[in-house]
Amino acid sequence: MRVLIFYICSMTNKIDSKTGFFPTSINDLREKYYDGKDLSEDELLAIQNFDKYRIDYLNSSESEEQFDKRYLELQAKANLSSFNDFL
Repeated sequence: MRVLIFYICSMTNKIDSKTGFFPTSINDLREKYYDGKDLSEDELLAIQNFDKYRIDYLNSSESEEQFDKRYLELQAKANLSSFNDFL
């Protein structure tokens, strides 16, 4: 849990100081895709990379407790991290 709190706190440093908004996340791209809007090649690649990372990371969990923590961490990353982190 401490790791997640640290991660969320560190993500606040990624807020664009000019606009005051978080960067475009993986979940933002998914919403854009489901709304029928076109995505760039980089945006599609970021989604693919995130999905592969997510599956590999969750499958490497050694316990149900570790899996649950990782799942929560990945939800935060998908919502708060810039999609560029997955290129």
